[in-house]
Amino acid sequence: MIPVRILGTASVLPGPAVTTAELCARVGRDASEVEHKTGIHTRHFAPPGTKAADVAAAALRGALEAAGLEAKALRRILCVTSMGGDVTTPATANRVAAALGLSGSCDAMDVSNACMGFLSAFDLAARSVATGLGPVGIVSVELLSRTTTPEDPRPYLVLGDAAAAAVLGTARPGEGVLGVALGNNGMLPTDVVLENPHVTGRREHMRFLTPSKEMTRVALDALLTAARAVLDEAGVALRDVEWVLTHQPNGSMLEAILEAMEVAPERGVRVVDTVGSVGSASLGVGLDRLLRTRPVKAGNRILLVGVGAGVAHGAVLYRVGG
Repeated sequence: MIPVRILGTASVLPGPAVTTAELCARVGRDASEVEHKTGIHTRHFAPPGTKAADVAAAALRGALEAAGLEAKALRRILCVTSMGGDVTTPATANRVAAALGLSGSCDAMDVSNACMGFLSAFDLAARSVATGLGPVGIVSVELLSRTTTPEDPRPYLVLGDAAAAAVLGTARPGEGVLGVALGNNGMLPTDVVLENPHVTGRREHMRFLTPSKEMTRVALDALLTAARAVLDEAGVALRDVEWVLTHQPNGSMLEAILEAMEVAPERGVRVVDTVGSVGSASLGVGLDRLLRTRPVKAGNRILLVGVGAGVAHGAVLYRVGG
């Protein structure tokens, strides 16, 4: 077990809600059909000029408040993003630290691993805390609306903006990560890509390159592989895990994941219907909603399972302390 405690979480939805009907009107699609297929009714688009670092700092402030800590208590900040943040260099995490008024009290770095980024950062943070470097602040910020265009409706109709944060610190007895399973299969065909404009010489947008059915098949296989691996490592049966949170790229895929895992919806929280597909922030938003709205008790186990482009996949099994 990795001894670590989730001290506090928070999430932020920047900008007003945008309905699927509004977007469908722009691209000439039937809203009821799109809502039925994607399970997404609204998502949030950050207003022009919004800085990713400011949204991330707001989420991390909320997690610190929930943890009862001041920002200066942090020893490390991990900022996760799939869309490159505000600048290519330096790391956006530096600007997050600056927005929190920190100068020389902690290190700060970016983590990029597509939709798996939050879970990857969670693992890094847990290991940092367990070896004496904590508390650690994790914040995932995705302003994915800036990577889409109405000319390519498939990503345009599902992607949204969000940020989610968690602060990890010293564990209480019997508390921490019971198992971790992280993997990658870079040999699979590219499924989702945002090209580097410095390489291509043109403005780039998020593109989905794999048919939906094939993307669902690959994601399900990766998720189930990760879930089985972490449960085997921990010696725990899935039926005995109180709470299950999975990446939520769209409503239909979430339904397929829950059905394949034989997990009842009430053992988790659904967020994709109101926030859309928010990349690496998906699991973070789900974790924050779970801890704030569900009767999570001491001794309960939370299984977090993710998958992302690459194809990256993984799972973390966490036990709540008393």
